[in-house]
Amino acid sequence: MYPRVSQGRRLLGITIDWLACYAISLGFFAGVGTFTDRVPGARVPTLLMFFLEYSLLVAFGGASFGHRLVGLKVIRFSDGGAATPIQALIRCALLVPLITAITFDEDGRGINERFSNTVLVKTR
Repeated sequence: MYPRVSQGRRLLGITIDWLACYAISLGFFAGVGTFTDRVPGARVPTLLMFFLEYSLLVAFGGASFGHRLVGLKVIRFSDGGAATPIQALIRCALLVPLITAITFDEDGRGINERFSNTVLVKTR
């Protein structure tokens, strides 16, 4: 029904999101000191920042920061409309334990997409 998005593009999008959240966490929430002193303090804030960033941007904008940069958008699988906030939360909650995002079915949809009834499509 929808054309498949390559795994490389998906991985690049989530990597950009993760690195942006990691940079924000290191800068604002990890404390002071050398880089190696601050890294352990950024683990939990990075995860929370990623959850908030991904959920809010997908729910209200249709794409996260990384998705926009690589030309992807999240839509409802059933009718192609914008993903609802509940679908974005389900999708993100299942995306955080990364294994659900890299396990695909024959249509190229991850477990997080199947349970949230969403699909990732190209915008360009």
